[in-house]
Amino acid sequence: MAKGNCADRDPKIFFPSDGIGVARAKSICSTCPVQAACLEHALTHRIDHGVWGGCSERQRRKIRKQRKVDAMLAGSALSN
Repeated sequence: MAKGNCADRDPKIFFPSDGIGVARAKSICSTCPVQAACLEHALTHRIDHGVWGGCSERQRRKIRKQRKVDAMLAGSALSN
C-alpha cells in the first residue's frame, strides 16, 4: 500500500517469526491511514503470511471463518 505506514519500512518487519515482532508490526499498523483497506486486501486475496491491516495470520483466518459463518446464516435467513 503506497500510502501506508509500511511503505517506507523494511518488509521483513511485517513477516515476523516471533510474538514480539508481531506486536511491533501491529503497532505500526495501528495508526495507518489505509489499515482497513490493507486488511481487506489480505482477506480478499487470502494472504496467509505476515501482518496485514494490523492482523496476524491467525486473526485473519478467524475473520474469514466468521465471515463464512455470517454469509451462511444470512443465506439461511433469506430462504426462510
